[in-house]
Amino acid sequence: MKPDMIMIRFGEYMVKGRNRRQFENRIEEQIKRVLLPYPGTSISKAFGRLYITLHNEQYEPIADQLKLIFGIHSFSPVKFTINDLESIRAAALEIMFEMPHKPDTFKVSVRRVEKEFPHETFEMNHLVGSHILRAIPNLKVNVKEPEVELRVEIQPEGTYVFHEMVQGAGGYPYGTNGKAMLLLSGGIDSPVAGYLSMRQGLEIEAVHFHSYPFTSDKAKEKVIELAKRLSHFSGVPIKLHLVSFTDIQTAIAQSNRESLIITLMRRSMLRIAERLAEKYRALGLVTGDSLGQVASQTLSSMNVIGNDIHIPLLRPLITMDKNEIIRIAKQIGTYNTSILPYEDCCTLFVPKSPSTNPNLKIVERVEASIQGLDDMIHTAVASAEVIELTPDVLSEAQSAGNEDWF
Repeated sequence: MKPDMIMIRFGEYMVKGRNRRQFENRIEEQIKRVLLPYPGTSISKAFGRLYITLHNEQYEPIADQLKLIFGIHSFSPVKFTINDLESIRAAALEIMFEMPHKPDTFKVSVRRVEKEFPHETFEMNHLVGSHILRAIPNLKVNVKEPEVELRVEIQPEGTYVFHEMVQGAGGYPYGTNGKAMLLLSGGIDSPVAGYLSMRQGLEIEAVHFHSYPFTSDKAKEKVIELAKRLSHFSGVPIKLHLVSFTDIQTAIAQSNRESLIITLMRRSMLRIAERLAEKYRALGLVTGDSLGQVASQTLSSMNVIGNDIHIPLLRPLITMDKNEIIRIAKQIGTYNTSILPYEDCCTLFVPKSPSTNPNLKIVERVEASIQGLDDMIHTAVASAEVIELTPDVLSEAQSAGNEDWF
């Protein structure tokens, strides 16, 4: 089917009535960025909907980009025609003839918003459906489980005819619910946590800890690639803060409390991320923690690790199992990068038996015994390298699996 327009339906943020205009404006800005390579297109709005007129531009590449935009609940390629019975019938029949797979059953669903239109809703269901049945032999009506539901929306400005409902990313428009710092490792979990946070309207800046020379440039490149991938969903560049963690990690490893190494490292990481959040006016921290997945993610460990943090600590994956996280990672195109075998600093100095139930007072005493820890944290914040990342053209591996959205 070669559509005339794309009908876009907004997501759950429409329930926030007072913020509706702000949200609509933000999502329209993102759609306009998607349409920049397609100068023939134009945008119009109606309550709860946005329409892209294609003017002979190709539908498929635009649709691929619309699937990535947060706040779009669904969209449909549509035929647009005047509010005239014969024109509507012709558009409906054209859609049925252009389907690559010929259905055995169908039904017509008419929504009549324009009350001046001379035919009632149920009458239009019959008038359009019977016209199609006469034109296509062996086609049957099935009102309960049709293979194709042909939808006809009669609006004051004209009639929209379509059958396909393409699922969008949903959620809230990017950046409409504040900003947070994402602790981005090279693993599977943290990019998924970043994606889910962005889907809820959070603007993110990523923080990555490296321990050169213990970690390689390949590990750094891996994280840069993950941040670039996340920027595909934001529609704008994402900042990545690269923090040197070598001195802190070495000092912790020399504290002679092997079982507490992970707990101590993560507490320092959160302190650094919190200070970066204050510096760059972010209101929270996002981590990839999933309850019980590793020793540092027991409830007891998370309580001790996050004890000193004074801004919201968000854990979007907290109740997800690993298979569910992997499924999302594959859908958003981060999985193949995440599994590349380049170590990050979280995989260094891992004890054989990390504590799953650390004692806060003991942890605080060990920290107090590490000479110059506060100064090292201050230096790490001050010396963080900041790079701004924009999306590249997607590789075949990254694009794989993106047909199945939420």
